[in-house]
Amino acid sequence: MGNGLSDQTPIFSSLPPFQSFHIVILGLDSAGKTTVLYRLQFNEFVNTVPTKGFNTEKIKVTLGNSKTVTFHFWDVGGQEKLRPLWKSYTRCTDGIVFVVDSVDIERMEEAKTELHKITRISENQGVPVLIIANKQDLRNSLSLSEIEKMLAMSELSSSTPWHLQPTCAIIGDGLKEGLEKLHDMIIKRRKMLRQQKKKR
Repeated sequence: MGNGLSDQTPIFSSLPPFQSFHIVILGLDSAGKTTVLYRLQFNEFVNTVPTKGFNTEKIKVTLGNSKTVTFHFWDVGGQEKLRPLWKSYTRCTDGIVFVVDSVDIERMEEAKTELHKITRISENQGVPVLIIANKQDLRNSLSLSEIEKMLAMSELSSSTPWHLQPTCAIIGDGLKEGLEKLHDMIIKRRKMLRQQKKKR
């Protein structure tokens, strides 16, 4: 597996600049959001401290068919007092990455509440969600089907496309595959919105 990050000029440089996707990274504190961000940016583990506000990075990622896509990530702090601010970051977002700690069984219910709250906001209707099941490398991590059940994924609005991706942010396992799914969902949604506009 390549490192997935490259600074070469994208082959698609002739395309309009909207190829940059606005993505918000959310999740409870200590789920590994900033670790995900810096693993994507530097392709190495960066020791992080709790995010007090937000981190933002523009990162070029080479996806499966070797096309380079620029993601503009906003990684927002997950402490309880910061969560009311999440909705101001998701305004006009192309996609939401929601990071859960696969080992933290006690807080799954809390993660579920926050996930459902953010996807129910009217502006976020239909926005694709990539759920990153982080820390899957740990022995006592929950399985994907357990996480799907505990987060009540089946109860998300039928207009919300989602994908649950097993990952280990420290070594980067699964991150690129997750972003590919997210990118696919975003492109599909854009096509659908364009078609709806044409019909009006």
